[in-house]
Amino acid sequence: MADRERTPLRNSDDASRSSAGRRWLWPLWLAIAALLLLPEFFAPTYGRRTLPYSTFLQKLDSGLVTSVQVHDDYVIGTLAAPGIAGDTTFFATRVDPAIAEQLRTRGVPFTGAPRSDWTSSLLLWLFPALMFAALWWTFARRALGQQASGVFGVGKSRARVYVETDIKVTFDDVAGVDEAKAELREVVAFLRDPASFGRLGAHLPKGVLLVGPPGTGKTLLARAVAGEADVPFFSINGSEFVELFVGVGAARVRDLFAKARDTAPCIIFIDEVDALGRARGATVITGSNDEKEQTLNQLLAEMDGFDPKSGVVLLAATNRPEILDPALLRAGRFDRQVLVDRPDRVGRVQILRVHVRKVPLAPGLDLDHVAALTPGFTGADIANLVNEAALAATRRGADVVAMEDFSTAVERIVAGLAKRSRVLSAREREITAYHEMGHAIVALATPGADPVQKVTIIPHGLGALGFTMQRPSEERYIATQTELEGKLTVMLGGRAAELTVFGELSSGAADDLVRATDLARDMVTRLGMDETVGHVVYGQSAPTLLSTPTYTPGEPPPFSNETAREIEAAVRRLVQEALARALAILAGNRAPLDEGAHRLLEHESLTRDQLPALAPASDASATGHPPVPVGAP
Repeated sequence: MADRERTPLRNSDDASRSSAGRRWLWPLWLAIAALLLLPEFFAPTYGRRTLPYSTFLQKLDSGLVTSVQVHDDYVIGTLAAPGIAGDTTFFATRVDPAIAEQLRTRGVPFTGAPRSDWTSSLLLWLFPALMFAALWWTFARRALGQQASGVFGVGKSRARVYVETDIKVTFDDVAGVDEAKAELREVVAFLRDPASFGRLGAHLPKGVLLVGPPGTGKTLLARAVAGEADVPFFSINGSEFVELFVGVGAARVRDLFAKARDTAPCIIFIDEVDALGRARGATVITGSNDEKEQTLNQLLAEMDGFDPKSGVVLLAATNRPEILDPALLRAGRFDRQVLVDRPDRVGRVQILRVHVRKVPLAPGLDLDHVAALTPGFTGADIANLVNEAALAATRRGADVVAMEDFSTAVERIVAGLAKRSRVLSAREREITAYHEMGHAIVALATPGADPVQKVTIIPHGLGALGFTMQRPSEERYIATQTELEGKLTVMLGGRAAELTVFGELSSGAADDLVRATDLARDMVTRLGMDETVGHVVYGQSAPTLLSTPTYTPGEPPPFSNETAREIEAAVRRLVQEALARALAILAGNRAPLDEGAHRLLEHESLTRDQLPALAPASDASATGHPPVPVGAP
């Protein structure tokens, strides 16, 4: 799936709002400087030396004055020669000629005092003050308009409006979710031609809820609907409704729907609606919970109040539908739920074709092979995969992106960055090599196990000293008990190899034990795959998509202590049986185990074709399963 940047029609983004206050400070300081400097600048004494009037008359008698401007209260002149300070212009306040003559006769120095003119002084100071106030008001209003969280904009909606020229996304840019696109095409048809769409009395659902895991393209789908329908697009996040003050969120909901009615036909899109529509009464905190409940109540009222024929369509997206308030999901509100799930193999190929449009690919590269390496990837994961592959090709100096670059990208996304600087001792490298080869040998000998793609003892990520990469050869939506038991066996293949070769345990299998225990517990408590415990569900550790837990985590489980002991015994039994099967497989394939470990120590990484061949069928009879050829699923 692809997305491009959008420029909102009004209201700047969060970064511009946060810096708006800083941008209008410099005119404020400029206005203050003008207030202080302009009176001095406009004064007649600016840039001139002030002389006593008696000194002016002396220089006039001595012929040192070349020019004079006579005003009512003062004179401004130019001296023939610069003074001590280097000034050639001067300023002197005039004195009555009769008084001046008497003072000169007696040799008394004198100077004039300027007449007090309050009107000119007032204007001289009022002009810069008014200019300062105008500048401050202009920029302050602009800043408050951008920062709607201020006192004057606290109830305003922060929805950003995208017009058709801003939205270039169409359904052609959305791949891998054909069923969801088919559902939303009805929305587009209604917005384009409401009259013909409702000719038989039908009307569009008031609300469409897009449900799916993160990264599957829910927001992109909503933008594609607006781009296809050529209508304005109001986009807002559910968390932007809730503020500190009670009642602000409800006011923003009213403001948003009022704008939408004035702009109809249009689309309102609320992303992460679970932040706004969480089930009421789910928490005991009375502060923010009251605000959220009022906001949700206002949203419910607005959805009941607007006419579906008015051309306002409400879209929302969430990846946690299990926590939404039931009133929000009833008929007449969000009465249509569209699942935007992880894409299958065909869908991943379509998504890859969208993202590699601007990426030069190697001749003969089959995107279907790339899609086979990415089961469970979402659209966002595939976009990241293409980017990482392009970076890998750039690092090796290639002009095109090849299959090896995609393999490197998958390895980096799944296992993390290779830590070649992490130096292991010879003993640690040997234990790690046997551990990883134990996983690979058990996977090759277990029917139904995912094919091994690569084995390495190069440290990756935060704590992995090596890994064995398995990728399924086909899409799977259910798993049998035999397949799950085989998966358990492969998980414990590393620990079984340590016991077989070294006769003691290490901490390298810690993560394997956690995953094996979780899988065994799910088999017993959720999937009913143990005869002792029975075909009963005893709860789950956490809610999953489109489901709710049978009991709240943290509360006492709804079964007795005796049942809990039976569950723990069943989990322990499943893990012990899986370890026994792994030990039996490795005992019958000790030679391939040693050969593969030595190859791994020499080359550090082995691909599927470089793994050793398994022992004959008679040697692997202890597993209870027929042997599997090298690399076969």
